[in-house]
Amino acid sequence: MSGLESRKVLVSGAAGFLGSHMCDKLLVEGAEVIALDNFITGHARNLAHLEGKPGFLLIEHDITKPIDVGPVDFVINMASPASPKDYLEFPIETLDVGSLGTRNMLEIAAKYDAKFLTTSTSECYGDPQVHPQVETYWGNVNPVGPRSCYDESKRFSEAITMAYHRSRGVKTSIARIFNTYGPRMKLNDGRVVPAFVDQALRGIPITLFGDGSQTRSFCYVSDLIDGLYRLLLSTEVYPVNVGNPNEITIREFAEVITRLTNTAGTVVYQPLPEDDPKQRKPDITKARTLLGWEPKVDLHTGLLETIQYFQALANATS
Repeated sequence: MSGLESRKVLVSGAAGFLGSHMCDKLLVEGAEVIALDNFITGHARNLAHLEGKPGFLLIEHDITKPIDVGPVDFVINMASPASPKDYLEFPIETLDVGSLGTRNMLEIAAKYDAKFLTTSTSECYGDPQVHPQVETYWGNVNPVGPRSCYDESKRFSEAITMAYHRSRGVKTSIARIFNTYGPRMKLNDGRVVPAFVDQALRGIPITLFGDGSQTRSFCYVSDLIDGLYRLLLSTEVYPVNVGNPNEITIREFAEVITRLTNTAGTVVYQPLPEDDPKQRKPDITKARTLLGWEPKVDLHTGLLETIQYFQALANATS
């Protein structure tokens, strides 16, 4: 694979958790980065270290409205509320960014003959009846449930990406991202990693939904970004799972958090949210075969980095 020296890359959702790390990676690889974000869920502090850096331009913009930034070589579409707390608060905006926003980014790719990568989600599989989840599985998704604003926005985003590839000849790739964690997550976004770390650091019981037997597979952010970067430079058109196949129950995960934070480890139980997936584990055979990619960072190492970030963030804002 060739690098991106002096290539121009447009990144939407650049101030988000994953978007900001992608900007870092692109700049390290020698690319010029045009970053877009309307800051509905992203945060300026995630990009503050890049302010004034050569080759980096941040534009505040809502991609549901058209924009033309001039010729680019790559478009990476990462804009979307991604945590349950955010997309349940902004359901219409979530649907708009997955539909109108994706189309506007595809129009830029089509106009300038740029390679287009869209970041989809394991939520396309819904509450899966196939385990582990392989890309050929069509999913078990409730199209009218409370989570449907996110699920269907991403499923539409995949569909319109394929439509532009087939009808307009746009070079496209689709990444289905599984649970990812690391520095720059929002402490209060409702996802399991920041929620458990926050509760542990504050010395309050960790909230388990259901009986805690549901599973997730957690990928550290640096591994995830490496997978996306490899996919960006590939010619693969159809969806590729990017995630860590090491599966763990939520109850076990809570125990890991309490050990790493040296806290009491008490838990309280709440009812399982509607349509919450009972299991989640990617089959990454395709990523291994096509991209030569698999995660390298073990859970304990990644969590220690994440906990330190949240501790520093809490100290800075206290």
